[in-house]
Amino acid sequence: MVASPQNSYLTTEEYLQLETASDIKHEYFDGEIFAMAGATDTHVTIALNMAILLRNHLRGSGCRVYISDMKVRIEAKNRFFYPDVMVTCETKDRENTIYKEFPLLVIEVLSDSTEAFDRGDKFADYQSLPSLQEYVLINTKKARIECFRRTDDGLWLLQFYELDKINFELTSVDFSGKIEEVYQEVDFSLPTDSINK
Repeated sequence: MVASPQNSYLTTEEYLQLETASDIKHEYFDGEIFAMAGATDTHVTIALNMAILLRNHLRGSGCRVYISDMKVRIEAKNRFFYPDVMVTCETKDRENTIYKEFPLLVIEVLSDSTEAFDRGDKFADYQSLPSLQEYVLINTKKARIECFRRTDDGLWLLQFYELDKINFELTSVDFSGKIEEVYQEVDFSLPTDSINK
């Protein structure tokens, strides 16, 4: 999520140059950049657990798992985001070391400050990526995973996974896992959004 806007318009090339030299991550919205805030222990733990599960599953497949330091470019909307976790299996994405353009799976870990954006405008922007097959939102207040899947007709269907189902599936990468593994070492009694992104 974006935190504080900077005032001057930047071209895509200027943004990428600035971002390469910056100590702070910025997301890019059609010429404007927004500094990103930090994340809580819960947020980081969930994202790391999910990335590890996917990395272990996809090892040797040719697909790559990236965490929140890798940008995704949405050229049709002139946007750059830093998803919490993403997977790309596209060989063209290996040619670019600064950002990826063809993710088939994007995962965002929710927080109070980002939930509306992750569910709304950001999801709408991600939908313009032809490669994207699944968009996943992971709750930080209770064990719940929401998976939006693109159908052959271009519609997005939602499937909820909670602890009573035990397992969840990510069909884009042929993955099935236990919900409790995503939430391993997460303490729901801790504040979830004192400093979050």
